[in-house]
This record gives sequence, structure tokens and C-alpha cells, in this order.
Amino acid sequence: MRAVRSKHTAPEVCVRKAAHRLGLRFRLHAKYLPGTPDLVLPKWKTVIFVNGCFWHRHVDCKKTTTPITNVPFWEEKFSRNVERDANNYRKLTELGWRVVVIWQCTVPTLEKAEAVLLQYFANE
Repeated sequence: MRAVRSKHTAPEVCVRKAAHRLGLRFRLHAKYLPGTPDLVLPKWKTVIFVNGCFWHRHVDCKKTTTPITNVPFWEEKFSRNVERDANNYRKLTELGWRVVVIWQCTVPTLEKAEAVLLQYFANE
């Protein structure tokens, strides 16, 4: 568990590079916002979370597995993660922020990360 990183993961770095290539300027890990979003784009009043499929339970994803040992612990852990995420997204929305969640499995390459970001920022 100690080796699992919460910041600067490969999918997060990929999304950051793609955002920068698209001319989007952002801040990283804003502690003053609920959930400490991975990227904060103040100009668009948008926050981006780059979620790992395993930890945040991406529905119908092959990376969303449950370990076979100590199953009750893991189920409790995952349900707390999902509940905490929903609570943070709700708080951010109430504060007037647009919340974008990008899943690890959708951004394996820089080109795909750019395509995902363009869905949200093409008209901006």
C-alpha cells in the first residue's frame, strides 16, 4: 500500500501533458477545494479528477477487481472511497465548480487524453 501513489500518477501526468498541449492552464492539487482535485482550471471554473479504476470503482471496467483476501475490508474501503468521491463532487458543484472525472482506462496515451479533454473544452 505504501507504494501506491496519490499524486503524479502516470494517468494524471498524461492528462496534464495533454491539457498543456491544448493550451489549458491549470493548478495542481488545490488543497483549499474539497477532494483536492488533480487539476484546477480557474479560468473555466472547472476541476479535473483523474481517478484510478481500481480505487475509485469504475463501473464495468476490467481494472475494477476486488482482492480475494480480506474481502470485507476491501468492500468497506471501496464503498468509503466511492461515498467520499460523491460527497466531494457534490460540494464542488455547490461551490459553483464544474467537475470532470477522467478514468485511468480512458487515457492510456497522450492522444487519447487530448481527445477526452477536447470533449469538455472544445467550445471553450
